[in-house]
Amino acid sequence: MPRDASDPSRRSPGSYAFDGLQRVIHEKARLSIVSSLAANPEGLIFTELRSLCALTDGNLSRQIQILQSAGLVEVWKRVHKGRPQTLCRLTDSGRGQFLQYVAELEKVVASAQQAEKSTPNTRRPSGFDRAVPSF
Repeated sequence: MPRDASDPSRRSPGSYAFDGLQRVIHEKARLSIVSSLAANPEGLIFTELRSLCALTDGNLSRQIQILQSAGLVEVWKRVHKGRPQTLCRLTDSGRGQFLQYVAELEKVVASAQQAEKSTPNTRRPSGFDRAVPSF
C-alpha cells in the first residue's frame, strides 16, 4: 500500500532543519534591522532605524556591528548640520542573503500549511490516552 507524503517514514533526515534560516539574520533584532533596510534600499539613518526596530542605541549598535562583520550591512558616517550622522544600508551580498533567507522562510510556511491541510488535529493520536503537559 503506498504511503502519502505526510507519512513520517517518507521524510528524509533533517527535512525540517531549514538550514537556510541563517542564524545571523534569524535573531529577532537583526531580522528587524535587515527587514527595515531591505524595505529602504537607499539606507536609513541610525535614529530612524532605531525607531523602526524599537531598539536602544547600544543594542542597535551591537547588532549592526554583527551584521557588518558578516558582510550584510555597510555603515557610512558624516557630519550633517554640525552633528554626526550614521547611515546604514544592506550590501548587495546582504540583500541577496536576505532574499535567500525569505525564500527559506517561505518553505517553512508552505510546509506548515501543507501539514495543516493534510492532517487535521481534531482527532486523538492513536495509542495515546490524553494530552500530558510535560514529559
